[in-house]
Amino acid sequence: MPLSGWLRWSGSNQEENMGDLTPEQMRRLHDFAEQLAELAEHQEDQWKVQTTEGQIFLTMMSPTAPHGLNVVRLRRQIEAQTPEAIALNDTTMGDPETGLTKVPDLMVIAEEDADDTAKVINSRDVLMVVEVVSRTNSLTDIRDKLHDYPRMGVPLYVVVDPRKDKKTVTVHSDPSLGPDGIRYRKQVPYAFGDTVTVGRWTLDTGSLKSYPAEW
Repeated sequence: MPLSGWLRWSGSNQEENMGDLTPEQMRRLHDFAEQLAELAEHQEDQWKVQTTEGQIFLTMMSPTAPHGLNVVRLRRQIEAQTPEAIALNDTTMGDPETGLTKVPDLMVIAEEDADDTAKVINSRDVLMVVEVVSRTNSLTDIRDKLHDYPRMGVPLYVVVDPRKDKKTVTVHSDPSLGPDGIRYRKQVPYAFGDTVTVGRWTLDTGSLKSYPAEW
């Protein structure tokens, strides 16, 4: 069956969120997301299968050259500074506590914590996530994942925004509970070209590419 046939599926009413789901509903949502991910592996096109707010979202992967170059250049810097860690791109990450599933552009995990027999990486083991904002679906990274990643136990979230009117890198950290739930409580903005400090890493953003002006 073509994967596009599943695009409108939702795990619950859109007014509900993951916190409103029963454990059984969360299990069903997680199981169905896994089935879709397995189905996606056999498609001619590449798809990301992710969950947020009680819904499953499918995104066709069509990365541009600037997007891919930014991911690779950041990955090389991260692994060079921490040889004991690995930076995985386009790999499924799941949280057993919230039931949320994501496929980050880049996630960093200690190699000793990477279970090569598991279907997904446990988000509670992840040290940092980096997302390069899409030129066509920016809200996924700057709104949805900013809301979900702290709830999944990700301590550091870096948003690289190559859009022509942005060209920024924002480091989100200090996930903690407040009146509005678990949120990142610290946010530090940088411009392309700055030296970015994020946790134990220092990232040179001078090589990052912005999207062409005509985009």
